[in-house]
Amino acid sequence: MPTRILLEGRPGTGKTTAIRRLATLLRIREAAGFTTQEIRAGGARVGFSLETLAGRRAVLAHVDLPGPPRVGRYGVDLEVMERLALPALAWIAPDPTAAPSPRKLVLVDELGRMELAYRPFEDAVRALFAAEVDVVATVQAQHGPLTDALKHRADIEVLQLTRANRDRLPEQLAARLEPVVREAP
Repeated sequence: MPTRILLEGRPGTGKTTAIRRLATLLRIREAAGFTTQEIRAGGARVGFSLETLAGRRAVLAHVDLPGPPRVGRYGVDLEVMERLALPALAWIAPDPTAAPSPRKLVLVDELGRMELAYRPFEDAVRALFAAEVDVVATVQAQHGPLTDALKHRADIEVLQLTRANRDRLPEQLAARLEPVVREAP
C-alpha cells in the first residue's frame, strides 16, 4: 500500500520549508514534484513562484497579473501549471500502463486554491492519489472540496505541521519514506 501523507498547516507554519527539507534529506528515493515560494517586494508579499524539484521555475501568481482566475488579490498564470506542475507529476509514470518505480516519491507543495484553480491539475492530483506511488503533499487548514475529500480518506494520513514540529518532521518523514536497503546474502 502506498504511503499518502498530507501535511496540513496554517499559513506561515513552514509547509514549503518542510517539504523542501524533506526533498534534500532523501538519499535513496527519487523525488518528483514541485514547491511554491512567496515573492516579496519591499517586505510585502506580492506573489508566488512555482519551482519543480528539477529546478524549473516561473511566476505562478502575482498582484500585477490580470488573471483570470484571481485568487484574492493575485492573478494566477494557469500556463505555469500546464508547463511545470503537470509534467512534474507525470514524471512518475509517463506511460500510464507502466508501473512506477518503487524508488520514486511525489512531493507537492501545495494543494491550494491557486494550484487547484487549474482543472487539469485537480484531475492529475486525483489520479496521483489513486496511483500506486508514495505522495507527500501540503495543504492549508482551510476547507476546500478536493482537500477535504482527501483528508477524509482512510488511506491518507493527515499530519499537522506547526511551528513546534516543523524542524523535526522532515527528518522523521525522510526516515520513514526511505526504503530499507538490504545487502544480498
